[in-house]
Amino acid sequence: MSQKFNIALTGANGFVGRQILRELLRRNCSVRCIVRDKKSLLELVSSEKVEAIEVKDLFRMRDSMLREVVEGIKILIHPAWHVPPGNYLDGGENLTCLHGTLNIATAFIKAGGEKFVGVGTCGEYAVSSDPLRVDSPLGARTLYAASKAAVFQVLTNYLGPQGVSFAWCRLFYLYGEGEHPDRLVPYIHRQLDRGEKVLIKEGAQILDFMDVQAAGAAIAQVALGKNSGAFNICSGVGTRVRDLAQRIAREYGKSDLLEFEHQNSEGENTCIVGCPSINY
Repeated sequence: MSQKFNIALTGANGFVGRQILRELLRRNCSVRCIVRDKKSLLELVSSEKVEAIEVKDLFRMRDSMLREVVEGIKILIHPAWHVPPGNYLDGGENLTCLHGTLNIATAFIKAGGEKFVGVGTCGEYAVSSDPLRVDSPLGARTLYAASKAAVFQVLTNYLGPQGVSFAWCRLFYLYGEGEHPDRLVPYIHRQLDRGEKVLIKEGAQILDFMDVQAAGAAIAQVALGKNSGAFNICSGVGTRVRDLAQRIAREYGKSDLLEFEHQNSEGENTCIVGCPSINY
């Protein structure tokens, strides 16, 4: 493997990964991309500054193979995670990803890596009505968030003593290019485009929405910077889901197609807004 590639990126084909890659290339970085589908990556981006390494399952690779994949890499950015739509919050694959990520970090240490950048979630935080800071109490309520929080806590205590810098980027509510069609924003657009009803269960939720392109740029900035620790990748602005849906519907002139379920659920009172860690 060529030694000119000293930055590696897992999941470069993914929703977040592709935006990180684009920002790194914009900054003239050479990137080794570790992906399950090399062909799809090369269709997405063709550049002499991209080295594509295809692996069947990064999280189940033998230690010797992992070591080879990260050999010569100084900065490893790791957004990859199994997130099948509709089942990722409590799916057992989260445990595989947790264990596999720790193995990846160990291989990175052995290969002489210098900075490991992981990607977490705002779901790691305990429920709070106050804006979430990176030092806000943790209190994951799903297996996905608990697995991410476990990776953060283990690597915080593991990498430092090994002389490896560690940054952890907690994502809030992303939308934009490459988003799965069943997520909230593309669902609203699809239904309105078809002239069909848009059913919103928890319209009173106040969430911190951010375009995935900005999130990718922020993660790249963290990776290339000197700071370590936890970072909130968010807008810092709370938007009520009802208001978001109505704004999109007005673009179509079809506000009458919105239908909100009124129910007294915990979700109706949710307010998840972060305090951005960096300016980008």
